[in-house]
Amino acid sequence: MKRFLGLDIGTTSLKAAVFDEHGTRLGLTHKEYTLDTDPVTGFIEFDPEQYVVMCKDAIARLRAQCGEITALSVDTQGETLILADENGTPLCPAIVWLDNRATAEAEEIDKAFGRQRVYEVTGQPEITATWPAAKLLWVKKHRPDVFAKTKRIFLLEDWILYRLSGEFVTEPTIQSSTIYFDVTRKTWWPEMLAFIGITADQLPRLEKSATVIGEYEGIVVTTGALDQIAGTIGVGVTDESRISEMTGTIMAICVMSDTLPPFNPDSIVPCHLHAVDGKYCLLLWSSTAGMALKWFREQFAPDLSFAELDELAAKVTAGCDGLTMLPHFCGSTMPRYNPAATASFTGLTLSHTKGHFARAIMEAVAFTLRQDLEYTNASRDCEVRITGGGASGKLWPQIKADVTGRTLTTVCESETACIGSAILAMVGVGAYESIHQAVEATVKLKGTFAPNGADYEAAYRRYCETENTLIG
Repeated sequence: MKRFLGLDIGTTSLKAAVFDEHGTRLGLTHKEYTLDTDPVTGFIEFDPEQYVVMCKDAIARLRAQCGEITALSVDTQGETLILADENGTPLCPAIVWLDNRATAEAEEIDKAFGRQRVYEVTGQPEITATWPAAKLLWVKKHRPDVFAKTKRIFLLEDWILYRLSGEFVTEPTIQSSTIYFDVTRKTWWPEMLAFIGITADQLPRLEKSATVIGEYEGIVVTTGALDQIAGTIGVGVTDESRISEMTGTIMAICVMSDTLPPFNPDSIVPCHLHAVDGKYCLLLWSSTAGMALKWFREQFAPDLSFAELDELAAKVTAGCDGLTMLPHFCGSTMPRYNPAATASFTGLTLSHTKGHFARAIMEAVAFTLRQDLEYTNASRDCEVRITGGGASGKLWPQIKADVTGRTLTTVCESETACIGSAILAMVGVGAYESIHQAVEATVKLKGTFAPNGADYEAAYRRYCETENTLIG
């Protein structure tokens, strides 16, 4: 039996899973970790060696649990930066993507290049402190000793690949948000490199996703993908006929495209390269989704399970008898950007119950999904593949199907990023000829939710009007 390992390194947890070539999960391991946050400086860092230790420990545990592993691939968070000398020895802690120390440097890049120019080259519509280009400028200014010794510049995926295989290599999906990578030419952006003060020699060799680069203890190692891209592969999204949507704490959406959309000064929707060669991926997110329902349950219905809340909400008619909720607990992001926005319930009457409130939250997230899909002009014929806690029941997916007028499909595998990375490993060693072929053979569908005729048009208009009034 051939076995394939997918390593998924998120912001505060690592998951790793082994699958056979049919997509059946054979084993899973999970490790939580805590970032180092300095209360004085606000810096958010992590020991680069600990990333490696966790990965190697996960590989060893799964090998003992599942048997010999044929190949592995890695997906990671984007923008986490690791600087090393010519021997690959880290010169300082990893600067985690969440770290905002480089705000002034981001403004400097904005002044020199402008948002439109940066977007047309990199696909990133904002210039923020999280981007590696800004972080590198910060190191140049504030840690010149480190900057002078830096010979190898890693993102997290690159770092793990290097420590497993010994190869200094990367792939386009993880580099898309550095803002020194040209997503149209699929190479480094010389003008930005010169502005930062680095050279292409300090950056890893570029390879496509699912490329064999070496081995680790007899396991073939292949290039991977950004964690969100791996997740889209794990639900079977490889072309424009499908869209992925995940409702967990936040809501994340991936809409594929053949081209980089034209610059829109009012948009903050980024466009990454996808692991499928020649494809782009619009990544949209909303800061609050499942978090809102969790907040309501913890504060106002702690004696009820989520399944019991579903039962109460299912008894309420579509539109919640005039109750409208805005889910912007952490500001609004997409498609309407307003970091100062707050959450609200409007239209309250004495007849509204816990079930109304729970359903109003579900409808609000569904309305946001509809806004995002309409914003991207995604074809109404697209199938939406849904994952996360919001896909575990029957009520919320059905509300989304009715609100959007689209068919929603759930998948059997919950660890979608892990299987997405495992699929890249399968393709890398030739188990399948393409990512699309591998997806069709390994991604198994669980259930389908088609629109059932429930009318949400009046409620959706009310939601949009309330949003216009309260957050502008």
